[in-house]
Amino acid sequence: MEHATSSPGGGRSAAPAGDHPLLAMRGIVKRYAGVQALRGVDFEVVAGEVHALVGENGAGKSTLIKIVSGVEQADAGEVLLDGRRVRFNSTAAALQAGIGTVFQEPHVFADLTVAENVFVGREIRTPDGRVDWEEQQRRCLQLLEQLHIDPRIAERTMELLPVATWQLVSIAKALAAEARILIFDEPSAILTARETETLFEVIRRLRERGVGVIYISHRLDELWLVTDRVTVLRDGQHVATAATADLTPGKVAELMVGRELTEHAREEGERSAEPALQTRGLGLPGKFSGVDLEVRRGEVVALYGLIGCGADDVALALYGIEPAKEGEVRVAGKPVRVGSTAAADTNGIALLPADRKRQGMFGLHSVAFNIAAGNLRRLRRAVAFVDRGAERKAATNLVQRLNVRTPSIDQRVSLLSGGNQQKVMLARQLLTNPKVLVLEEPTQGVDVGAKEEIHRIIWELAAGGVGVLAVSSDLPEVLRVADRILVMRDGRIVAEFARGVSDVDVLAAAAGRLQQQTGKEAGDGH
Repeated sequence: MEHATSSPGGGRSAAPAGDHPLLAMRGIVKRYAGVQALRGVDFEVVAGEVHALVGENGAGKSTLIKIVSGVEQADAGEVLLDGRRVRFNSTAAALQAGIGTVFQEPHVFADLTVAENVFVGREIRTPDGRVDWEEQQRRCLQLLEQLHIDPRIAERTMELLPVATWQLVSIAKALAAEARILIFDEPSAILTARETETLFEVIRRLRERGVGVIYISHRLDELWLVTDRVTVLRDGQHVATAATADLTPGKVAELMVGRELTEHAREEGERSAEPALQTRGLGLPGKFSGVDLEVRRGEVVALYGLIGCGADDVALALYGIEPAKEGEVRVAGKPVRVGSTAAADTNGIALLPADRKRQGMFGLHSVAFNIAAGNLRRLRRAVAFVDRGAERKAATNLVQRLNVRTPSIDQRVSLLSGGNQQKVMLARQLLTNPKVLVLEEPTQGVDVGAKEEIHRIIWELAAGGVGVLAVSSDLPEVLRVADRILVMRDGRIVAEFARGVSDVDVLAAAAGRLQQQTGKEAGDGH
């Protein structure tokens, strides 16, 4: 039997072979306080396929997944599992029915062992009701071997293992519950390239076993490495479903945003020779050492490297979160001491952190509150009072300047899309009128349309005279946004490249295979 839905070209897109869908969602509707999150969405997964679910932040992906995994219930429509109508009132009920979810940030008990995490809530028990530790250990070893994971980790506590392994343990937990449908929600966002490839190998083996996989990712290039079909949502509606092979990244991006997506080139203008930021011999033992860098006014410099290279630690040191112990920092040519975040603010350095939800966003508070947070000194009208009028005026101006899509500045920030949350966090930093703006993974977790807007904002800030240091592990972003690229490896800057360099050369430098003819060794007179 062929399962088909409308494709972008108006034809039909067949699903992989199967008697019927493992999972079918028909006419799903969901409303939140007057906001229509889903508008009659259809979606299905058949046995042995990897089906991508993509869309901009706010398109409805998360809501759809919450409904199928038991976190939320639909207001209308139906969910069919093996052709039978189901309705889950909890994630435990969904898992019991064979639907498991692997989140971007896995939910584990750090102080329990791998085996205990795999069976938590579903412990294997002896006839007299005691936990059968020996049988759990045996079953855990079997699952780890199936996933090609070193079985010796079964007795280790989770806190001793890398986050990538946490995800694999989450997969083992779902398989222990005999899950036939696995949902992966942005699984590669926190993984290295090698860890991502391991994840893809696991997903391919799951497909061979007949498991149906739903794969959600903002990294569109991944879809052609691991998925069979792609479904696009936009504004809570189903836009298209097609075989991955029949699409291109550009076409998927256009379907997501609802228009032809043209990348805007940066308008080249004169950049000042005056340095906004300089470091000499910057070091923090165990993290990085001998870091010499310069960012001129009006310039965007990228600090790039593979995960663990030390670039993120440099960003934290420049903002005084983990201050450097060695070397010198200069802002606008003057030596400064950055021993705290307050000192960084005072000296004109601002930081947009990588993890907005954990490092600064007050999700239950308004847009205005989040922009003003940390800037109350600038908004006081008296020693003990905040000028609420000034706070609202500043928030309104920045929301307009950065094109934050929100009903009002009183909207709770957690209700905004990821891209708009990121722009609110950026607005907070701009309220300080920084001379230097350090951006740590500036577009992590945002969709393709928001990424383009944030790049435009970065260029506009540079054009206004700000020195921008973008710390990013996203190589396509680095190549697109930066005037110069500094490559870090093992806690040191090892190469510098000008705009227009190839991705191969930058990766070679980051991995320790620097090609002398295209890049310059750090310390070689640049």
